[in-house]
Amino acid sequence: MGRGSPISPMLRQKIVEQYRKIAKSFKLSPSTMHNIIHRFRESGTISVRKGQGRKTILDARDLRALRRHCITNRNASIMEITIWAQEYFQKTLSVNTIHCAIRRCRLKVYRSKKKPYLNMIQKRRRFLWAKAHLKWTVAKWKTVLWSDKSKFEVLFGKLGRHVIRTKEDKDNPSCYQRSVQKPASLMIWGCMSECGMGSLHIWKGTINAE
Repeated sequence: MGRGSPISPMLRQKIVEQYRKIAKSFKLSPSTMHNIIHRFRESGTISVRKGQGRKTILDARDLRALRRHCITNRNASIMEITIWAQEYFQKTLSVNTIHCAIRRCRLKVYRSKKKPYLNMIQKRRRFLWAKAHLKWTVAKWKTVLWSDKSKFEVLFGKLGRHVIRTKEDKDNPSCYQRSVQKPASLMIWGCMSECGMGSLHIWKGTINAE
């Protein structure tokens, strides 16, 4: 077949089929293969051109500073962090940019895990109780009646507060939301032992030890 001679439709069809088979064997789309060949014809190289795409506003050093600030101020809102970042980095940064940067720091905004507030005296008493019962046998523990109460109340508005942390930091004390008891709430008391679970008891008001 001479130079400039027309290619028959059958041969064109075979070329397209072979082209698709090659793309399928490498698990690539035909457009990707076309771009690679086109770039090779233009530049004579198969390497990816550098400097393509939008450059990030915050570099690796900035992200490390942002991560330290977020961990130090876990309860700060995204808007407060954005205002701090604009002043600290002296750059025009939006809330969406900071939100994406926090994810790049392998952090995420979670809702704070609630944990009852314990003062030093209560912590000391619990430690002494656990130390005194350290050598109890399984048979002795089976004689214990376990009881607990739970409070239910109706709150309006946004529940809880947010904290910036990693997935593994959910039990970090700095990520807790301290909660205290409030009066005039509906209390439910229940118990369980080796024999099974007891009935739930509803009480309007507060429940004390008696």
